[in-house]
Amino acid sequence: MAKNDDLIRKIRAGSFRVNNGRVIRTINILRNKYIALRDIRHALPDIGEPEIIDSINFLQEEQYIRLRNIDTKSETLLSDAEYTDLEAKVTGKGIRLLGGSIPDDMVEV
Repeated sequence: MAKNDDLIRKIRAGSFRVNNGRVIRTINILRNKYIALRDIRHALPDIGEPEIIDSINFLQEEQYIRLRNIDTKSETLLSDAEYTDLEAKVTGKGIRLLGGSIPDDMVEV
């Protein structure tokens, strides 16, 4: 049973890493503009909503992306709003991550 638990943890960790990379690359498509988080969900239909939210949370916490409210345009945290009310933009730090100058073993770029 412990071997199965270890395998499940490794699979989830690997998926998280891949998902983080896919989410930030999707946001980066419109690098100089904000993209609605609900559009990311449509662009990545093979990743479940909870996994996308996990990735967005991680990317924001690491300051690779910036979030703001779609209506008010005020910056906010994922924890303070519904993700469908938010839009994201890659930060300078996120661009450096995507360019390879910042290593992060939790993001597959």
